Amino acid sequence: MMEEINALMKASEESMNASIEHLKYELTKIRTGKASTSLLNDLAVNYYGAMTPVSQVASVSTADARTLVIQPWEKSMLRPIENAIFEANLGITPMNDGEVIRLTIPPLTEERRRDLVKKAKHEGEEAKISVRSIRQKTLDVIKKAVKDGYPEDAGKDKEETVQNLVNKYVKTIDHLIEVKEKDVMQV
Repeated sequence: MMEEINALMKASEESMNASIEHLKYELTKIRTGKASTSLLNDLAVNYYGAMTPVSQVASVSTADARTLVIQPWEKSMLRPIENAIFEANLGITPMNDGEVIRLTIPPLTEERRRDLVKKAKHEGEEAKISVRSIRQKTLDVIKKAVKDGYPEDAGKDKEETVQNLVNKYVKTIDHLIEVKEKDVMQV
């Protein structure tokens, strides 16, 4: 039973780590007024009838702090990429010069910055909910194990370990959100 509890603890920590990684990924999608190729990570383009990530049909790079350049490998892909950008509703108008597509990232307004901070905080709350859910499931298994004969003091120690783990991950989430908030609010 001790091995099962230890395996559960390890799995719980891995799940909490996955929550943090997911949060980091979601935060990269919140733009800060600077051009970042991660803005187009989820953009899919109709490539001969199949929805394909833009990174597989074109090279995406940053020309400067406010400009993304999309260079398709086939000129015929200019229009589908442009359409995908419009459909994605990124709030950016693509400029097609017949060779490349340029995306100029507009400076963020104060109101838009506040909205992005709210979105970041929402993502942080989602991550905390995920971590707390993992804690609850882990504690349920530990309590059941104690009922089934696992030593009570060892169970209490494991519960305390789980809580310390949750506290550590919540602190990490708060830190990530704080850093993103500073980044977004910086003019």
